[in-house]
Amino acid sequence: MISTFLDKLVASKRSRIEEAKRSVDVVGLSRAAVEISTKKTPNRLQTALQRTDRINIIAEFKRASPSKGMISDRLDAVEVANMYTNGGACAISVLTEEDYFLGSLNDLRRIRENVDLPILRKDFLVDDYQILESAAAGADAILLIASILSPESLMRLQKLANDFGLDAVIEVHDREEIEIAIEVDAKIIGVNNRNLETFEVSLDTSRALIEHAPKGSILISESGISSPEQIAELRRVGYSGFLIGESLMRSNDPQRMLEELASFDEDVLEVSGSQ
Repeated sequence: MISTFLDKLVASKRSRIEEAKRSVDVVGLSRAAVEISTKKTPNRLQTALQRTDRINIIAEFKRASPSKGMISDRLDAVEVANMYTNGGACAISVLTEEDYFLGSLNDLRRIRENVDLPILRKDFLVDDYQILESAAAGADAILLIASILSPESLMRLQKLANDFGLDAVIEVHDREEIEIAIEVDAKIIGVNNRNLETFEVSLDTSRALIEHAPKGSILISESGISSPEQIAELRRVGYSGFLIGESLMRSNDPQRMLEELASFDEDVLEVSGSQ
């Protein structure tokens, strides 16, 4: 069930989309998306997450959140992205929602111009227009949230993204939504540990939903991860990627924190697996 907050956020997003359509040359945007997609390597995020010789951390650039307000005054997207790259991130997530997260698609464009890692556009995508935006901006993947989209819309947006060479991460929060992800044949499933109604965070969500994940899918655990031990546990039960934003953005040294989180330590994994 969509919460009141999500209703308000999605309504705001739809309003912005309609405004953009009136001011942007949609035909030109489509041509740019096609041109860029023909020059890029498809499925870059999926490929990055399939590596098993490292800890696959998707490091997120995120200015603010509805529950925490301003998270960090470290506002230069390229500076942060370079720290993430040097720290060993496998990909970068850019939160582009404007009204509640203070994001911008321009952050993604600037990071794309300066960093070669796969980039995930994290936003509330509800319209085909946003897929064109994402492709034209240079994203490699987009987030589709099951709780705000019908299965039919999920299927359509996922297919359109794939047509432009973009991976689609289908985000789920409960058993019902993971069944929808299975229904639309999601290749990458993101399990969000944050309850979008209460904003409470619990890794128990990832622990519970991994049991219902379809075979062959790539699983990402999102939110609430801040230690190598948590990553080791989640990796052991089947997660291939770990999306981390707030703890990195709040860190005085996000590069060093990433290096510590992303260090591949068999001893840590074995200790976690024996508990």
